[in-house]
Amino acid sequence: MLSLDENRKVWKNWSGIVSSTPRHIVYPKSVEEVTDLVRSCAKESRRIRVIGAGHSFTPLVQTGDVLLSLDHLAGVEPVDEISRSVWIWAGTRLRDLSEALYRQGWAQENLGDIDTQSIGGAIGTGTHGTGIRFGSLSTQMIEAQVVTASGELVTCSEQHHHEIFKALQVSLGMLGIIVKVRLRVVPRTVLHYRSERLSVRECFERLAEFRDKHDHFEFFWFPHTDVVQVKRLDETDEKPSESRFWNRMNQLVMENGFFGLMSAGCRMFPGLCRPVSRLSARFVPTGQDVAYSHQLFTTQRLVRFNEMEYSVPAEKMEEVVAEIHACVAAQNHAVHFPVECRFVKGDDIWLSPAYGRDSAYIAVHMYKGMEHRTYFRDIEEIFRRYDGRPHWGKMHTRTAEELSGLYPKWDAFQEIRRQLDPLGIFQNDYLKKLFAF
Repeated sequence: MLSLDENRKVWKNWSGIVSSTPRHIVYPKSVEEVTDLVRSCAKESRRIRVIGAGHSFTPLVQTGDVLLSLDHLAGVEPVDEISRSVWIWAGTRLRDLSEALYRQGWAQENLGDIDTQSIGGAIGTGTHGTGIRFGSLSTQMIEAQVVTASGELVTCSEQHHHEIFKALQVSLGMLGIIVKVRLRVVPRTVLHYRSERLSVRECFERLAEFRDKHDHFEFFWFPHTDVVQVKRLDETDEKPSESRFWNRMNQLVMENGFFGLMSAGCRMFPGLCRPVSRLSARFVPTGQDVAYSHQLFTTQRLVRFNEMEYSVPAEKMEEVVAEIHACVAAQNHAVHFPVECRFVKGDDIWLSPAYGRDSAYIAVHMYKGMEHRTYFRDIEEIFRRYDGRPHWGKMHTRTAEELSGLYPKWDAFQEIRRQLDPLGIFQNDYLKKLFAF
């Protein structure tokens, strides 16, 4: 049994906007230690929240009681080549997973643009990449092992404990502690990356082409300008570039070092946001690269920010971005971070923002330490008008009453939650309010 001596260390998320002082921080090294801890906490009416890499911007894991890290439950088993699947411990960071799969000749079919999260946290919050033919990371999970509030280890899949599985695929850690997942994988893939600078009008005129004819497509609109950066990724038979030195240097120096300095200036003098955004738009990187998929899906993010992201119906992408463009101009918001726009395939996961519809995911950012509330509030009002569903790991102000009307399987999820955790030991104050229990 793990020791529950008083710990009282301050925990903060990646951006620093969420913090808490848990009574205990524990690092189990086996499933048995997890089950013993859960049983003990249930007996003593203690609450447990599981921490991954802290990349959520909402208080999902904020607690004054027990904070559990799965950092010691990490690792990747050999790929089953017949089923094209692999078992992974839930504490495994995405970058380590990518490297382990690469060494075996395999890869995930899609990734988001950050790879520091744990696989358990990424699945639990519905983390996604881009590509209208590709779902979120949660859709890659085909089986899971979870420790429920009773201390029971339950294995579920589409075929076994089906309803638990559909609720678990995006569950915010409310149904139990996922300790291990089995993911669908694909053979190691080489992608051809292209980046170009276009006007907003040119991007919208070609939006259907970009969305439908390329494996992975996203664009970034620079506030206070009519400029977008368009990124496209497609599978190729080409050989990976022998040297990616200049591409990596561009990410490190321009997208992190230089942009970080400009961001610090904007925080001190918000009036700089407009010229900084225009300068960034002027120097949009254009060019090509060929590399393995995990090397191109993700980018290094050293400049810290806070973020709000919503899913709206895919066909509404242009309308929503046009309204955001008009709002920023009308309100003269002091923002210099580009607006990130991606497409995701619809799914049947109960709490997925892409449930039942192909989706456009649109994200707005504000540099760490800068006032974000007014900007986020105005943009959120636009998302609301288009039946927007918030990304669970990103900032939003939706209530339980509003959210219940956005998710057809909301009540079914709540029923599974009550069955698996009747005492609410996997809840915190934020989740109790968000899910109205």
